[in-house]
Amino acid sequence: MSESRSLPQIQDWIEHLCTTLDVDSSAVELRALLDMTRDVAHHVDRPAAPVSAFIVGLAAAREGGMREAVLAASERAATAARTWERS
Repeated sequence: MSESRSLPQIQDWIEHLCTTLDVDSSAVELRALLDMTRDVAHHVDRPAAPVSAFIVGLAAAREGGMREAVLAASERAATAARTWERS
């Protein structure tokens, strides 16, 4: 599915889930999260992507949970994935 077709559906899902979980949807940085999970899937391991998104959420919550915290945590995770070397 093309990005232009899937993003509106994802946005609808995000709005629904945020309402369901009583989360401010303005803190959801979709592009940053998708980019981060792509980097994790490609550079680490595909199953690590959703776990990484959860950890990014924990880190962002610790920093106040707003947009800037999500962006910063997503970027740090993406950088960690791109530079990670298996031992």
